[in-house]
Amino acid sequence: MKLRIAMLAPISWRVPPRHYGPWERVVSLLTEGLVARGLDVTLFASADSLTKARLAAVCPRPYSEDSSLDPKVWECLHIANVFERATEFDLIHNHFDFLPLSYSGLVSTPVLTTIHGFSSERILPVYQKYQDVAYYVSISQADRSPRLQYIATIHHGIDLKEFTPRPDPGDYLLFFGRIHPDKGVAEAIEVAHQTGRRLIIAGIVHDQDYFDREIAPHLDGKQIQYIGSVGPQRRDELLGKASVLLHLINFAEPFGLSLIEAMACGTPVIARPLGSIPEIVRHGETGFIVNNVEQAVQVVEQDVPQLDRQYIHNYAAQHFSRERMVDDYLRVYREVIEQRAGKNLG
Repeated sequence: MKLRIAMLAPISWRVPPRHYGPWERVVSLLTEGLVARGLDVTLFASADSLTKARLAAVCPRPYSEDSSLDPKVWECLHIANVFERATEFDLIHNHFDFLPLSYSGLVSTPVLTTIHGFSSERILPVYQKYQDVAYYVSISQADRSPRLQYIATIHHGIDLKEFTPRPDPGDYLLFFGRIHPDKGVAEAIEVAHQTGRRLIIAGIVHDQDYFDREIAPHLDGKQIQYIGSVGPQRRDELLGKASVLLHLINFAEPFGLSLIEAMACGTPVIARPLGSIPEIVRHGETGFIVNNVEQAVQVVEQDVPQLDRQYIHNYAAQHFSRERMVDDYLRVYREVIEQRAGKNLG
């Protein structure tokens, strides 16, 4: 009998996202991968989502794209929709952060939650309260809380067909991500200035004051260029033709989809050793882990050209494919269902 999976996505953005929406992107990749394996998957997402699974929607559009939608109202209706149908499924896979956990003790269907990061330490009491009822997956070893129990760590995977290995890159540096102090955009600009290299900045603005103060004054349309957020088609070309992806973050990154997407194109990554970075980047092989701008400048000028872009692609394909991610989750699904059956018998 096919496993019946309820996939609970966020509704901030569409599944898959049109441009930004990392959680929604992971949900889409996993959902389509499970459907391709023959599982019976129902995706709970916004009504404009695109999927080969069954789509169950109460929210007409993503609330981040329509300010007339009250997020709390539609989140309430959206989460209730899956739990009111809990008996139809063998497992509910929650990608909606901590709020759905408050329903988990009310249903007999097991609830697996992928924790995509902690917005604050203040949300931990919810995870702690329900960890004897629900099951948790971390997206990196670095992002595990010592106060919680986990059934697995599963790194994200990507659809390798969406990324083209390019052995002959362009000459520009690339920043690809949210425009926010955490993400190190100003640091990327400094690397560009010190090396004299062109920098392309792509991503949505998450901190307008930071953008206006630290980024906008450097934008000249030539050496430093901001192109906004880009969709899947342009993403492949932009990542693949970059000489290097700069990821000089200032926070503990739970994971970094842009890193494995760049590597799938053969593009090396320069990143700071915070959070999950050492789990993703192999120093001296798929990129370089540096502590500051000065070290980043040095490796851009001296070391990046020595890296083998085909090796970088092969490494990403081996470790960060969608197929590997699907395999990992299928093992966890079966383990959760078996554990829950054992508890019920006990």
